[in-house]
Amino acid sequence: METLRTILTRSEKQGVALGHFNVSDLVLLKAVLAAAAEIEVPVLVGASEGERDFLGTRQLAALVKSLREESGVPIFLNADHTHSLTKAVEAVKAGFDSVVADFSALPFAENVSRTKEAVEALKAINPSVIVEGEIGDIGTGSEIHDTVGNQFRNLTTPEEARQFVAATGIDVLAPAVGNMHGMLKSMVQGKAKKRLNIERIGDIKKAAGVFLTLHGGSGTDDADFRNAIAAGINIIHINTELRVAWRQSLEENLKRQPNEVVPYKILPPVIDSVKEVVASRLKLFTGQPTGTEVRVAAS
Repeated sequence: METLRTILTRSEKQGVALGHFNVSDLVLLKAVLAAAAEIEVPVLVGASEGERDFLGTRQLAALVKSLREESGVPIFLNADHTHSLTKAVEAVKAGFDSVVADFSALPFAENVSRTKEAVEALKAINPSVIVEGEIGDIGTGSEIHDTVGNQFRNLTTPEEARQFVAATGIDVLAPAVGNMHGMLKSMVQGKAKKRLNIERIGDIKKAAGVFLTLHGGSGTDDADFRNAIAAGINIIHINTELRVAWRQSLEENLKRQPNEVVPYKILPPVIDSVKEVVASRLKLFTGQPTGTEVRVAAS
């Protein structure tokens, strides 16, 4: 099977992006895999430190490897938002294909030194592992928020991106370009959308010269996604949209079957609901017709 780097290189040449979807249970993982298999595109599965603590780092790696071998789907595994070298090393040793070494909460100089240390240590374990670094503030937590903080107005500059990439040796850069983790309640209700600074993405791409990741993609305007990919975004992270679909579908199915207690009879509709969201995003990111813009209805 092709490597993650090969797929990213080809995707960039084709003007498409790789969809990245976080998972925290088997329902989400099955939904992501089913969508990628149906549309026949590669996919990147992510798990943050919290998600890995819940699922088990080695257990998730073994599960994804098994599903990849059985299905033939090019599914790759990313250790999302990893804030310590110890956790990053653990993920690489478990077999993860990429790691987000996220020290963006630290001052710029310390972020550079910690990220550089992570790149050197992780590639000493596996030279082919993809290491991502992050600069700028896009918040934390794929959750539902009431308001947007002022920190999201501080975008990554092209010069910061150039310096960071040159000093750290990262393979992928995650900048702040109007994106944020989580969604506002108005976005869940379909009344508002995130808007990206497309010009800034293009400027950062030219300055950095590496693959770019868009974190916090849930709730973003579809046209902005298309324009962001054209400007240089290579990977797009979606998490909150999946979590909202997971919860809403579960609640609805429990209401329909108030006396059902068998998990494998309750959960299939949840898998289908999450799969629908993933499939629509994968089509959008790869330039395929989606029908209508993705909407996550309020419960």
